[in-house]
Amino acid sequence: MENKRETQLMEIMDWAASNDEIRAVLLTSSLVNPYAPVDQFSDLDIEFVVSDLQQFLSDDAWIENFGKKIAMIVENEEAFEGKHAMRMVFYEDYTKVDFKLYSVSKFIEEVDSEELQEDWDVGYKVLLDKDGITKNMKPPTYNAVMIKKPTEQEFATLFNDFWWDMTYVAKCLWRDDLFYAKFMLEDNMRTQYFQAMIEWHIGLEHDWKVSTNKKGRLFKKYLSSEIWKKIEATFSGSNIEDNWRALFAYADIGTEMGTAMAQKLGYPYPTELDQNIRDYLKHVKLMGKKN
Repeated sequence: MENKRETQLMEIMDWAASNDEIRAVLLTSSLVNPYAPVDQFSDLDIEFVVSDLQQFLSDDAWIENFGKKIAMIVENEEAFEGKHAMRMVFYEDYTKVDFKLYSVSKFIEEVDSEELQEDWDVGYKVLLDKDGITKNMKPPTYNAVMIKKPTEQEFATLFNDFWWDMTYVAKCLWRDDLFYAKFMLEDNMRTQYFQAMIEWHIGLEHDWKVSTNKKGRLFKKYLSSEIWKKIEATFSGSNIEDNWRALFAYADIGTEMGTAMAQKLGYPYPTELDQNIRDYLKHVKLMGKKN
């Protein structure tokens, strides 16, 4: 797959070099981000700067110059506040290319912005520049991908919400309402609170100079095997009892990480809230199943 990706990149560059519509080409994302993992499934993220964007978008036939597509997502400028468009393409050889498409004027506008936009700040490489329009691009700082230290208010809000949402899970499990329970466990608790909690734990351990990549891709790399095992326990299947077990696993690791972080950060931990919600979870669990 990696060889296919390299071959495809060469095809894209040969085509771009000979196409007058294309004025510049950039490579972005994981392949040029030193903090991102790269493997055979890593996508090509290509940015084209074109002389006439509307004309270019009027016919997507150019996409098949690099292989036969089997699936595609089309997003035009309206989806990105008029800044650029996207064509995300999955090819029959199982390579995937995300094309970001800029007009020359919009690209220069982004280059001249006071701060480097996030997609460039996490890494970029200029592959082609026919007119020198990339010469003023600022170098990436990679700050956008680094774990940020929470303020005391952010810490308090996260743990308040983390414990609050457990009450919804408990009610759903008692009602045998699996879909809602999973929504609260996985959408709310895991992605909105638990992910940030784990990031803060790792950030503290590495002086806030580390990235775990998007959606926790590198969590396992930076966590002890003991902590990782406790985090694994928060995942569950479809059995209601298994979801109860996972809910209490959330509570246990939440208390462990939260109290340790609070001490290191010098922030108060909501001990009373923690215990009160634990008591409620036990109460609902002992009520037995809904008739």
